[in-house]
Amino acid sequence: MANRSAAELALLGGTPVRTEPWAQWPARGPEEERAVIAALRDGDWGGFPLPNERSAAFARAFAKRHDCEHALCVANGTVSLEVALQAMGVEPGAEVIVPAYTFEATASAALFADCIPVFADIDPGAWTIDVDSAAALVTQRTQAIVPVHLAMTVADLDAIRGLASRHGLAVLEDCAHAHGARWRGRGVGSWGDAGSFSFQTSKLMTAGEGGIVTTSDAAILDRLHALVNCGRQRPGGSSHTPVIGHNYRMTDLQAAILKVQLGRLDEQHELRQRNASRLRAAIEDIGGLTNLRIDPRVTVQAIYQFVFRFESGAFAGIDRDVFVAALQAEGVPADGRFYESLPASELLRPDADRYPAWSAALARGPAADCPHAARTAYRESVWLPHQLLLGGASDVEDIVAAVLKVQRGAAELAGLELEQVERLRQARSAR
Repeated sequence: MANRSAAELALLGGTPVRTEPWAQWPARGPEEERAVIAALRDGDWGGFPLPNERSAAFARAFAKRHDCEHALCVANGTVSLEVALQAMGVEPGAEVIVPAYTFEATASAALFADCIPVFADIDPGAWTIDVDSAAALVTQRTQAIVPVHLAMTVADLDAIRGLASRHGLAVLEDCAHAHGARWRGRGVGSWGDAGSFSFQTSKLMTAGEGGIVTTSDAAILDRLHALVNCGRQRPGGSSHTPVIGHNYRMTDLQAAILKVQLGRLDEQHELRQRNASRLRAAIEDIGGLTNLRIDPRVTVQAIYQFVFRFESGAFAGIDRDVFVAALQAEGVPADGRFYESLPASELLRPDADRYPAWSAALARGPAADCPHAARTAYRESVWLPHQLLLGGASDVEDIVAAVLKVQRGAAELAGLELEQVERLRQARSAR
């Protein structure tokens, strides 16, 4: 009976492959404690005046790390996209091309800036924006393109810059997943007019929340300051154009944590990369799973999530979401519908009266049909969080063992509806 239990899928009552905890995230230690206590004792906790001492020091270090002249800390990685678009001079009513497969904030930020998000399909081998698809969407109203460096890949920045140059488009890099990544030896966030990064809890650097905008354009920096700091002009800046701004400042308590987190980044990159190489090699030998293509021009890879493509035919025809549920039951944190295809996203259903730009986006009709994004989102994508790669080789072995166990037992799951799988999961949790 014990042998049968060990071989039986955990979702169906067997013993999970993994019961030990994974590496903790957020990673933290005495360095973060000392930094927060020092800021706490100073009593200078907020973000005003902008930039405060710690946020200014962190912004300088982060900008240098990504080969940019400037960086400005902000409240989170959604408003960083919004204010960056505005600071780059993208006008209300303009069209902004975004990939159809990304987090909703990439598109909603355009709406918040009173722009029209236009959805380009993705490269099915890399899950980043398909530049040919984007090129076909350019009109006289297009003013910007927002490539997203997704999961563990970097968008084709050479092709994007070429497209932007031909049509006079602004480029905003969405680097929420890509802290420390480099393209042809240069930091992401430095290739476009501006770059946007997130420090939300799951990200590769975190203070719980927070964001930052990078740029090497002083005029963009001037406008960013005003937009983030209630309309106040940047001291020493050359722009005196009045704007109505928000309070989107980062606190110095957050900046104190992030300065320490930046110091951990290179070591964590190396560890994730070693384990990701092991996992990629194993996946090559598993029928029905395919690694994403990593462009050789990516000279430093940032791995926010380890992702791969799932083919149900090699797993007795089971649905991707059933595969993910079985993997989770074996003790491996995983997700399938990590992102939706944005044209169909449930999170992007705002009131047309409040966001008329959204109605304009949907009115484009066939242009919103992005088959590669839809197939990736709803049938093929599997996402494993980056902290699974912060352990040792045995952790990778557990992931591989869990995948192979699910593949061997997939026939037992064939024909199950997702509702049945959810009931199985709930029953297992109740035991």
